[in-house]
Amino acid sequence: MRLIVSVDALSPSLTGIGRYTWELVTRLQQTPGLKQLRFYRAGRWVADPARLRQLPAAGQGGQPGPMASASSPGAQQPPSAAYLWAKGLYWRTTCRGNVFHAPNYFLPSFARNGVVTVHDLSVLKFPETHPVERVRQWDSSFRQTLDLASQLITDTEATRQEVIAQFQWPADRVTAVPLGVSADYRPRTADELRPALAAQGLVPDGYLLCVATLEPRKRIGALLAAYRLLPASLRRAYPLVLVGGKGWQADKLMQQVADAQAEGWLIYLGFVPAEVLPLLYAGARGFAYPSVYEGFGLPVAEAMASGVPVVTSNCSSLPEVAGGAAWLVDPDRPAELARAIEQLLTDADRRSAAVAAGLRVAARYSWDTCLQQTLQVYRKAIT
Repeated sequence: MRLIVSVDALSPSLTGIGRYTWELVTRLQQTPGLKQLRFYRAGRWVADPARLRQLPAAGQGGQPGPMASASSPGAQQPPSAAYLWAKGLYWRTTCRGNVFHAPNYFLPSFARNGVVTVHDLSVLKFPETHPVERVRQWDSSFRQTLDLASQLITDTEATRQEVIAQFQWPADRVTAVPLGVSADYRPRTADELRPALAAQGLVPDGYLLCVATLEPRKRIGALLAAYRLLPASLRRAYPLVLVGGKGWQADKLMQQVADAQAEGWLIYLGFVPAEVLPLLYAGARGFAYPSVYEGFGLPVAEAMASGVPVVTSNCSSLPEVAGGAAWLVDPDRPAELARAIEQLLTDADRRSAAVAAGLRVAARYSWDTCLQQTLQVYRKAIT
């Protein structure tokens, strides 16, 4: 098999799709039996995907293909029609006989035997929670991607059913391949955690954690409203810790975060290094993830793998990922969310049961298994 993988989602600060791409890329590089493996990004070959995690500029780090150099930044003249024709011919010829995997939704126009991972349909289902430019990109480009694709991958069965219904795609050409959880996410002792948590002003078993981009779909505002409903003594004992970068339409939310910080019951850490994140999970007394819509919800699986009880939403793919191990609530009902959080923090018996169940469920999510199932989809794309 000859394989090309798009690595446009790789950057120094990985979010969910970037993490998915990275886990596949690192394992594919160690997979025997591939006749050829190449990495593509914005009209360029990328010799070493790891460099994309080190460079500050999103478009750097690749090696240009033979026909790509004239379109690089700094070109003095716009490319001629002859150049564009030759460039298109180069890519079409080069990609012939290859499987082309787009882990981040969109295939280039020259791709053949295309495999596309559709993580969720939030742009279509909740367009108001995305920047206008992103919605326009979907409107202009995603239909072309579907026309080019041979196989689609989704992260869950819930999303698979949505894709089949939304686009009338044949069910046998859409495969649910669950994501994995790194071995870094595991239960840890208090002694192991204490130094790293102290650097953040935290103590083991002394806070409720939420890891999410601060944007409307994640319902962080509802989480803040719910936490405000808890008894003051409980908020003092277990402050809410938010981890994640500022996202779309976050100005009002950031003011709410600042207010909660001033009141002393919220700690906002922003984006934290990858090596610190598993320690923050394992040190939490509980984890809350009230997102209104997810294609998978990797933080829920990571929290369960860390031996931490979880409160999450009762909609989209989250009940499927939680597998019966989490408290499930309506994310738009802060009082319901508050009751679940209070029980998670204080009910010893339910906490113990949730931790045990969560560890069993999280053990299902393996990046090695994700790779093997993805390779099966690649094979389907060339048969």
